[in-house]
Amino acid sequence: MTIDTNAKLSIADALGRIMRGGLPFRFEAYDGSVGGPEDSPITLRLVNERGLSYLMTAPGDLGFARAYVSGDLEVDGDHPGNPYAAMSLIMSQLRFRVPSAGEMLQVLRSLGLEHLRPPAPPAEEHLPKWRRALEGLRHNKTRDAAAIHHHYDVSNRFYELVLGPSMTYTCAVFPHENATLEEAQFEKYDLICRKLDLKPGDRLLDLGCGWGGMVRHAAKHYGAKVLGVTLSREQAEWGQQKVVEEGLGDLAEIRFSDYRDVPETEFDAVSSIGLTEHIGVRNYPDYFAFAHSRLREGGRMLNHCITRSDNTSRATAGAFIDRYVFPDGELTGSGTIVTAMQNVGLEVRHEENLREHYALTLKAWCENLEANWDEALGEVTLGRAKVWGLYMAGSRLAFERDEIELHHVLGVKPDADGNAHYPLRPSF
Repeated sequence: MTIDTNAKLSIADALGRIMRGGLPFRFEAYDGSVGGPEDSPITLRLVNERGLSYLMTAPGDLGFARAYVSGDLEVDGDHPGNPYAAMSLIMSQLRFRVPSAGEMLQVLRSLGLEHLRPPAPPAEEHLPKWRRALEGLRHNKTRDAAAIHHHYDVSNRFYELVLGPSMTYTCAVFPHENATLEEAQFEKYDLICRKLDLKPGDRLLDLGCGWGGMVRHAAKHYGAKVLGVTLSREQAEWGQQKVVEEGLGDLAEIRFSDYRDVPETEFDAVSSIGLTEHIGVRNYPDYFAFAHSRLREGGRMLNHCITRSDNTSRATAGAFIDRYVFPDGELTGSGTIVTAMQNVGLEVRHEENLREHYALTLKAWCENLEANWDEALGEVTLGRAKVWGLYMAGSRLAFERDEIELHHVLGVKPDADGNAHYPLRPSF
């Protein structure tokens, strides 16, 4: 078929040309064109030329995020705090095809070559990798602190609205499907305490402690003496205040510090809950060697982190996550973590995948954000709130589809004679 490359297409027609099977949702554009099924529960509305430029200059998740966060692309039919239905439809049915050279030329001419000049990104977007590289090597202390600040030092009240009273920003463990988020977060911390075999008087080091949920749980319910460290000043201040309010000051401390600067040793246990994702795969040997060096003989380490379903090392899932959510984040499979722990002398005794639990956790967080949307907008920008809804709903889908997983890996530091001080069968 001969294509008249000079024939002008509407925006909706041009978009439909590059999609396999046509538009799976209702689409409306500022030029008056429409496309997709009229009875679709979801409508995407492109409201201006800047939004078109975002989509054309960064095809895929980054361009979509820029247009959506800036308000240039609107989504009807779903709440921005919990856009699970929209994300499910888009991720399930959005399929692009490679057009012929003639079709592509017609599309570009119709949409306007001037839209190939990228607009400035929204204020919520972090620097691109090449710019971050100018600020220092990936995962040095300064760059890690900047990445943590971007994601965590937003507003403690905003996190309270999303995470709930536990202020726990890691995967919960649901004892049953109808458990509340607070029950599931309690069970997560308690499971980790049981896996670490904590007893009154034991010393626990919690790496990347967040707002101190694990620190307080281990001190309050197991009588452990706990040191938690975090690179977020706001987390440390909030968490230490809670330690004092709950009367745990004689057992618990939350320190604003890089974990690499912790001088204490001979801990009975080390917990790492949601930190490994931030340190970089190439730094695993040093990270687990540090944990090993802080344990006494017979001590245990529990590593809890998001993983991939394979052991291919690559950056976070897409440019959107890297620019808006977890700058410099990096994931790999549980096998890589097991190997790294074994290579520094930790004997791996137990491993499990909890990915379905993270899908349920994200569902609860999205519901919290939707329910508290108006108050949340008093703490962060509309764009930032949209980022959170988008990333949490998308992440829930990724866990449901086994695109990412959540693993616990439990290791022990044996003594010189190989005694792991471990029971014949796990007691947790």
